[in-house]
Amino acid sequence: MLLQRVITALILLPLVLGAIWYAGPAGLYLLFGAAALLAAWEWTALMGLGQAAAQRVLYLLLSAAVLAAAWLVRAAWPWIAGAGVLWWLCALCLFPGFPGNLQRHRPGAVALGLVGQVLWVPAILSLSVLRGMPDGALRLIYVFALVWAADVGAYLAGRNFGRNKLAPNISPGKTREGVIGGLLLCAAYAVAAGAYVFRPASPAQLLPVVALSLAVAALSVVGDLGISMFKRLSGIKDSGKLLPGHGGILDRVDSLLAAAPAMALGLRWLGL
Repeated sequence: MLLQRVITALILLPLVLGAIWYAGPAGLYLLFGAAALLAAWEWTALMGLGQAAAQRVLYLLLSAAVLAAAWLVRAAWPWIAGAGVLWWLCALCLFPGFPGNLQRHRPGAVALGLVGQVLWVPAILSLSVLRGMPDGALRLIYVFALVWAADVGAYLAGRNFGRNKLAPNISPGKTREGVIGGLLLCAAYAVAAGAYVFRPASPAQLLPVVALSLAVAALSVVGDLGISMFKRLSGIKDSGKLLPGHGGILDRVDSLLAAAPAMALGLRWLGL
């Protein structure tokens, strides 16, 4: 399994970095939109439509229409990104009572279909916005690497020091110590890479970048747990099998779905 994960990552990494570096905002939106449609297909299984091929195709077409509409109104991206961040904060409130809360009031296919759009549309639009900022390619790579740092730090710290479960009913393998380790690695990364990417005039001006990066990293954990929550609710271990060793698209981008809108909004508010 580990070897498969490494091989898949080594194949995907240059493709993703190449797309970020050479594709503009519109090109990236198109590429990430295609990935979102693959995620939408996986999401239909979590909606309970696994055996309803016609309904799954219809949801795919509706998702493509929503993505196209979001691009047409991209000037309103702060509101769309804000809706995404608000959803993840609401999802955080669902964690303590899971699974009883969602089992008692299980969302139907329509409700889950709407949730799906809030998962990927704000994220993809925000990634495109980040690419359109000054030094956009570097900023986008910074966000991806920040999410990876949170994941790697959490894995290493959790493996070596993990004792207290973070959300055992959602993701039994995650620990509080792992989250702290991930945030510490993100803090070190933000200090080192943030100074290069955002070029603050003084060390004091780097502090908001570090604070924003830690907030984004923390929200990326919420993204990971949020997708895991819906997979557990549906009795599905992996969202798909497209990425050997990783599962599906949703399994791989769950943290980024929450991180991207928060980072884009945060940079806007900080005037960076």
